[in-house]
Amino acid sequence: MKFITKLFLLALIVGFVACDSDLDLQDNPNAVTPDNASVGDLYNSIQIDFAGLFGSVEGTGGQLTRMYHMGSFNYEAHTEPATTNGMWFSAYSSLFPDMDALLALTEARGLDVHTASVKILKAYTLMALVDNLNDIPFSEAGQGTDIVSPGRDGGAAVYAAAGTLLDEAISLLASTNASGPANDFYYGGDASKWSALANTLKLRAAMTTRLIDPSGAAATVNAVVSSGNFISNASGDFQVQFGTQRNNPNSRHPFYNNHYEAIDGDYLSNYYMWLFVEGNLNADGIAVPDPRTRYYFYRQVEESLTQDPTTYSCHFSTLPDDPDGRPAHFDLIDERLPYCVATENGYIGRDHGNGEGIPPDGPTRSHYGLYPGGGSFDGNQFADTRNAGTTGGLGSGIFPIMLSSFVDFMRAEAALTVGTGEDARALLESGMRASIAKAKSFESKVPTELAEIRIVRGEEFTVEDLFVPTAEDIDAYIAIVLNNFDNGDKLDVVMTEYYKALWGNGLESYNNYRRTGLPSNMAPTLEPAGGEFSTVLFYPQVHVDRNANATQRSSRTERVFWDDGSANVY
Repeated sequence: MKFITKLFLLALIVGFVACDSDLDLQDNPNAVTPDNASVGDLYNSIQIDFAGLFGSVEGTGGQLTRMYHMGSFNYEAHTEPATTNGMWFSAYSSLFPDMDALLALTEARGLDVHTASVKILKAYTLMALVDNLNDIPFSEAGQGTDIVSPGRDGGAAVYAAAGTLLDEAISLLASTNASGPANDFYYGGDASKWSALANTLKLRAAMTTRLIDPSGAAATVNAVVSSGNFISNASGDFQVQFGTQRNNPNSRHPFYNNHYEAIDGDYLSNYYMWLFVEGNLNADGIAVPDPRTRYYFYRQVEESLTQDPTTYSCHFSTLPDDPDGRPAHFDLIDERLPYCVATENGYIGRDHGNGEGIPPDGPTRSHYGLYPGGGSFDGNQFADTRNAGTTGGLGSGIFPIMLSSFVDFMRAEAALTVGTGEDARALLESGMRASIAKAKSFESKVPTELAEIRIVRGEEFTVEDLFVPTAEDIDAYIAIVLNNFDNGDKLDVVMTEYYKALWGNGLESYNNYRRTGLPSNMAPTLEPAGGEFSTVLFYPQVHVDRNANATQRSSRTERVFWDDGSANVY
């Protein structure tokens, strides 16, 4: 959904590209050899390509798990071999060759932070590919003409190799005095933060594979937590930071480009928006919106049910409030699930698997908000966002790859499933608070929007006064969730809140759903015959066509090695 080219991301490091100055001026300056290759340029290229890789591995999973809208009526039409061409190209044509070349240089020169950080990025890339595809070329890959058609290694073996890379990186970072990369736009050359990320990825791998190795998962989680060396607060968050430059090149977040220029852009997911606005009820049965709602989503209209009938594509009815049009199979999961629009108060997206044609609904559909794409905060503007990239946070968003809130939720899941002995309830609360604080941190990007004046009953108030959640609002919301935890399915509550914190990271959402089948009230496909859920993606067509040893998998219902099939997915 969001394939990103090198050109698109280049502006992230414009003005920061540094070249090593250790060339022997008596040598031919045009001859690239291990002695004169620019470590700085190669490292920068890897960072750019890694950001693009993340954009390509997270989109399809996000669509399958209703975080983003899936615009095909069934899973068969949605997940095809061409779907994974982008991630394959990013990894095997760009990232891995550059990573291997850089490691040969940095290991020889004793540049341990360069070496360790690239090993960490390579480990993440390998695991992300396995999470989507299972078995992939690894041990025979990158051999040039010696092995032109590399075979695939088992997913478990590749995960183990990724673990070895993480261990090697941690060891290097613990014993080195070498300086970090001059232009590290993830962690600024901070070895301790790279080390914390490596340990966090070990924890992630343990939880991803916990179904097949629960005791190993418990041991790894406890070891990482006991070490204290993991992402524990926002200062260590692993994220891609986008800029605000519109042209030559465009450095803005894909969400912003999608909804804040001239095109209508993607539909948002009705289910995902509904979960924030009406998913949690207080003791009186009244829906209490999540404090992150106005940061995540932006409404262009105030009313969902009073729009021109030609703007709706409900599929089973002309209007969204036609009771005879509501699909009966929705009620079998949750009678409160939305149909056609997310809620009555302006949140308008599309149902999961609605592949209808596009009506003239550009000015009415809801758009990406302030977090994580750097758009606008929803302060009841009810205005069109398509203003040539001049509103909101101007696109200065992030790719949230691994945040401290994610770690809290993983630890809570571990406490409930593999017996680590930690307090799942406390970790659920800390994860929610960290996620809400992350969204609120984006307020600094839109001071003008928050200072806008609204007249209420003849009095002037700022948008911040009226709509930014207070500490009391946040406490009240968290109390509702904790009450649900105390009196309901604890794992369902944890995984639902984890799912909501993941906005912008469909890979972890895809992994979590296949591992747990939660949230339990996931909206079904709009058509009752939506087909079998894709538990794995097809191999890319370019791989099958060009590799003499490659064959396509027979079914989208095959499973990655860590998926034991115990979760109910649909």
